[in-house]
Amino acid sequence: MTARPEAHRTTHDFVGIGLGPFNLGLACLTEPIAELDGVFLESKPDFEWHAGMFLDGAHLQTPFMSDLVTLADPTSPYSFLNYLKEKGRLYSFYIRENFYPLRVEYDDYCRWAAHRLSSVRFGATVTEVTYEDEDETYVVRTGAGDTYRARHLVLGTGTPPHIPDACRDLGGDFIHNSRYLHHKAELQRKKSITLVGSGQSAAEIYQDLLGEIDVHGYHLNWVTRSPRFFPLEYTKLTLEMTGPEYVDYFHALPEATRYRLTDAHKGLFKGIDGDLVDEIFDLLYRKSLGGPVPTRLLTNSALTTARHENGTYVLGLRQEEQEKDYELTSEGLILATGYRYAEPEFLRPVRDRLRYDTRGNFDIARNYTIDHTGRGVFLQNAGVHAHSITSPDLGMGAYRNAYIIRELLGTEYYPVEKTIAFQEFAV
Repeated sequence: MTARPEAHRTTHDFVGIGLGPFNLGLACLTEPIAELDGVFLESKPDFEWHAGMFLDGAHLQTPFMSDLVTLADPTSPYSFLNYLKEKGRLYSFYIRENFYPLRVEYDDYCRWAAHRLSSVRFGATVTEVTYEDEDETYVVRTGAGDTYRARHLVLGTGTPPHIPDACRDLGGDFIHNSRYLHHKAELQRKKSITLVGSGQSAAEIYQDLLGEIDVHGYHLNWVTRSPRFFPLEYTKLTLEMTGPEYVDYFHALPEATRYRLTDAHKGLFKGIDGDLVDEIFDLLYRKSLGGPVPTRLLTNSALTTARHENGTYVLGLRQEEQEKDYELTSEGLILATGYRYAEPEFLRPVRDRLRYDTRGNFDIARNYTIDHTGRGVFLQNAGVHAHSITSPDLGMGAYRNAYIIRELLGTEYYPVEKTIAFQEFAV
């Protein structure tokens, strides 16, 4: 689908800006609701989700039920199981006996869903959002000159790749892991490659490069500031923290406490799949049978400085427990340093309508709004400091969308769960 002009005075119930999995899920769930008129604007020409990380065999860290719709509406035609049925792969998936969809498969599923929707506009880059007090409407303008009016906004622009301060103005051809596959062949022609970061993406890239280290003959470094390569905590009582009761509990905590817990919770959603950690060790063991493996795994090492000289990166590292500085040189550099939310420039004209906390981040209400009225502008993702680990969790996307739909309609269209946990979080 391509962008198409809208009548200037047409007022939608809402405009969704950005089309990642969360806003795409909202589009799927609102498609059958006659009482809601919404439109979704995406700057890209088609749906794309982490295409640079479609490594062979890489899969989601959440089961297939955490698709776009199932946990809100198991009968939806936009479910992952219906996608498999239409693709003729349902029985194959059943026989596979693995709950975790492949990453490339999930991306194809999302694209399949997006192309079935009437509310999605691809190639529509939002350039400005203003507010008209007289009509109590937001006016959304795109680079193509189209104008959309709506009583509500749902922001789903996602979190862009994070580049550490030490590398902000660094020259050369270093990449963020989000572009890994596009540059893999070029990287493997170098004599040395250094990977910075220790999350799931970093581990997948390290395993991929380690597996072919003998073929290409490069030296491979894996550097993390963490004291070890943390596995993702995925036990069932911990998973209850990705539920409504914990959201209620966490959101009601003082702001300072929430930020402290946000740092403490990183291992609950930013760790490495435990099986992958073991696979990497086993691969290292097999490689070592023929002699020392040309690789280093460096923990407790924070990247403090970086410079690019004559085709080589010189990385300044700080061993934080020993409080010692040292340098590492490498021809290739991959930053698996995650993603961080950046407030879109197009919101500048309406910033006075939005709420911010003492740290300058959005002050997100329990109902996922960020405007002073508490009902006008909703935010997808980007709320770990307000809604804890549920914010980026794919499994909670359908729950959040059911909640947002209830706020938009004023009535509960999809049942919104209130209690799912066996444990108690609050006194």
